[in-house]
Amino acid sequence: MATPFSSDLGSAPVPLRHPWQHCVGSCHAITALRADWQSQLARAHRELGVRHVRFHGMLDDAMGTVICQDERYLYSFLNLDRIHDFLLGIGMRPIVELSFMPWSMASGGETVFRYRGNITPPRHLDDWTALCTRLATHWCERYGVDEVSQWPIEVWNEPNLTAFWSGGQAGYFELYRRTWEAIKAVSPRLQVGGPVTAQNAWLPEFDAFAREHGCEPDFISTHYYPTDAFGQIGADTETQLAHAPPGVMRDHAESARAIAGRRPLYYTEWNITSNPRDPLHDGAFCAALAIRLAMTVDDVVDAMAWWTFSDIFEENYLPSVPFHGGFGLLSLHDVAKPVYRGFELLRRLGPQAWAVEGRHDTLSAWVGAADDRGADAVIVNVALPQHAIASEDVELRLRLPPGRRAAAAFVSRIDESHANPRAAWQAMGEPEYPSATQVAALQVASVVVPEPWPLAEEDGLVKIALALPPNAVAGVRVEWRS
Repeated sequence: MATPFSSDLGSAPVPLRHPWQHCVGSCHAITALRADWQSQLARAHRELGVRHVRFHGMLDDAMGTVICQDERYLYSFLNLDRIHDFLLGIGMRPIVELSFMPWSMASGGETVFRYRGNITPPRHLDDWTALCTRLATHWCERYGVDEVSQWPIEVWNEPNLTAFWSGGQAGYFELYRRTWEAIKAVSPRLQVGGPVTAQNAWLPEFDAFAREHGCEPDFISTHYYPTDAFGQIGADTETQLAHAPPGVMRDHAESARAIAGRRPLYYTEWNITSNPRDPLHDGAFCAALAIRLAMTVDDVVDAMAWWTFSDIFEENYLPSVPFHGGFGLLSLHDVAKPVYRGFELLRRLGPQAWAVEGRHDTLSAWVGAADDRGADAVIVNVALPQHAIASEDVELRLRLPPGRRAAAAFVSRIDESHANPRAAWQAMGEPEYPSATQVAALQVASVVVPEPWPLAEEDGLVKIALALPPNAVAGVRVEWRS
């Protein structure tokens, strides 16, 4: 028996905010100077509507931001300017992450990642604040305060993890306070926030510290992945996800919202797993789960930055295998993965949504409209690993607005048989270095093709029947006429 999902398009809709469009993550700053990185980001902005990008390492020595020569600091913002000029040129902005410690200012030699980002506090906080002052002043002079005030500025990255910060909580809070003071002295309109922690950590303590010391953040930012805190450290993703409750992302978002209050709440990293080499990232399961998780927090958070928009990502090393389980929405060769296509379908819901009636353990549905020529629905059939799931029949029932009659229906599918470039690559024999012809074929295999679909209509009630295999996504478009 088919599971019904019903929506009355003549009723009052509610806003659909799409916080996943606010920002995407990226590998460290130096990769933003690559032509292929820039091409892929421009595509994600154009096709998905993402507005900001965030990356580590803008202060790393590879960027040449500051060095010490003859016991004197030399500053160069040329590479940063090229990145920001590019972003503004395509209609995007950065979420600024102030990291990692320039080696000339560092108090120690502890590092993270292959590119050796220095994770130690500055030897002298005055040197660090002088750098922050110069940066903020330069940006305001070059781009104007009106523009730079729209760049959220985060202080560091995940300081609660010793892999990213060796200075402890007290050391981070002092770094934040001094950074806040330096940047606000340039212009109080500039947005400074934190604590940029992993796993929702330190939020109450950070908020209390900021209130006590008069450096209250303009926004609260943190990170959360659904695999956080579930299963043993190092356990496989399936085991970790199997322990995650369905509302894991919303539960944590609501606890963070209680602290953020009216201030913007930014999750500047998330994905279905924090494993940088996980096959789940490349398949339809990722698309279905990402949609469901994103929609559970749509009304709670202001940004959900998918980590990352591209597999051009070299924290451990830059791989050459086209499908290697990377974080990216796009592959090394600019092939859209199923999760990219899933966000494309989600974008079609537009800025408003109607209530949907219907319940099922693995099925979820949402209905919205991006224009006045029709309505769109997104339906997913997904369950966390080790939970029961099967193919499911669905009947979508849409009560059209008064005076409208259905003209046509189309269904776009993402599953093992549709929009699955990894399967096409495997059928090629899994070439590590695909030719231009093979890449073109993978591009074709990644496309979501709207299929004309039968519908039944009676007295303004449209019924559409379809089947969703396990871990699948379907986008339904109903076009109408007066």
